[in-house]
Amino acid sequence: MKIPFSILPGRILKRISLFRPIASVLARRFSSLDILLKQARSDIDKEEYITAALTNSLMVFTLILITSNLVQIYLKLQLISFSIFVSAAVALFVFINALVYPSIVVGRRIRAIERNLLPALQDFQAQINSGVPVFNAMVNISNSDYGEVSKEFAKAIREINAGKSQIEVLSDLGAENPSIFFRRSLWQISNGLTSGANMIIVVKESIKSLADEQVIQIQEYGSRLSPLSMFYMLIAVIFPILAVTFITILSSIISLPPLKVKAILWGFYVMLFFFQIMFLGMIKSRRPNLI
Repeated sequence: MKIPFSILPGRILKRISLFRPIASVLARRFSSLDILLKQARSDIDKEEYITAALTNSLMVFTLILITSNLVQIYLKLQLISFSIFVSAAVALFVFINALVYPSIVVGRRIRAIERNLLPALQDFQAQINSGVPVFNAMVNISNSDYGEVSKEFAKAIREINAGKSQIEVLSDLGAENPSIFFRRSLWQISNGLTSGANMIIVVKESIKSLADEQVIQIQEYGSRLSPLSMFYMLIAVIFPILAVTFITILSSIISLPPLKVKAILWGFYVMLFFFQIMFLGMIKSRRPNLI
């Protein structure tokens, strides 16, 4: 997995063992990092990842420090302590960002899986209802366009073809997957295969459970949007109107230069533009994964 803000490729960073002793100590404090790396489909363990993150942070610190000192020499300034502080702050930010990055990747995978989970299970049910065996239905899902769900089933098919039992593969795949709904669905299918239950009923119950959860998430999403819409109306509609009215009246009273008035109005325009982008991102981040 790529290290964010990395200067060198990850395969080179993890081979530099300069910070391996420090990484071993830090690895004990970040016990969940190992699970996150596995769920993010990373091919390195947490000690290698922390070593690469520390090495990259040191390189960022050195690069910024050298660049800032060259700029100071060019401008004939003496702000060495300030350069060290800024370089250390940026390097610390890069290191913390690297530690948080696996959870961001896992969150993206969860959204990508759960967005296509219900349609994939409905397709799976339709195939089983038509008499298609479970393995063949899994092959068809892996070859369909269901994003991460198809990739997960493709991985299961490869392991089954390699000689592992179908039940064991589904259980292991569920244990390693970050999505609780995908994990629950796989375990229901695996338990159904183990007990010899009617797979049509098993998949139907799994779909019903997901549909009920989808309705709950939609209701919760609607309840979150109500205060957000009021906040948007207040900041993006009411406040600008009052601000423009106040600036217009104030400029006429104290005779502000037209250039300053235009600068203030353009400042409000830029502020509202970035606020609306932030607001759209907030709404997108709160959108339920199952819809």
